[in-house]
Amino acid sequence: MNTPGNWQKSSYSGEGDGNDCVEVASTLATLHLRESDAPASVLSVTPAAVTHFLHAIRTRTPGIVASVTAVADRAC
Repeated sequence: MNTPGNWQKSSYSGEGDGNDCVEVASTLATLHLRESDAPASVLSVTPAAVTHFLHAIRTRTPGIVASVTAVADRAC
């Protein structure tokens, strides 16, 4: 898999290494997501899929909200 080298860390990573948050990189057609402490595992999705996922969260679609909020109090 060919992923871009322009990974950006979450602003919630804080000071220091910040190796426990999500990083994102993008190309014209794909978003690449990975966890800072496991950079070899990359989830690649289309922008449309992320848009639908975020819409489901914002509109509190059953099933989506429960799985996302189950760890909402965990600091990044």
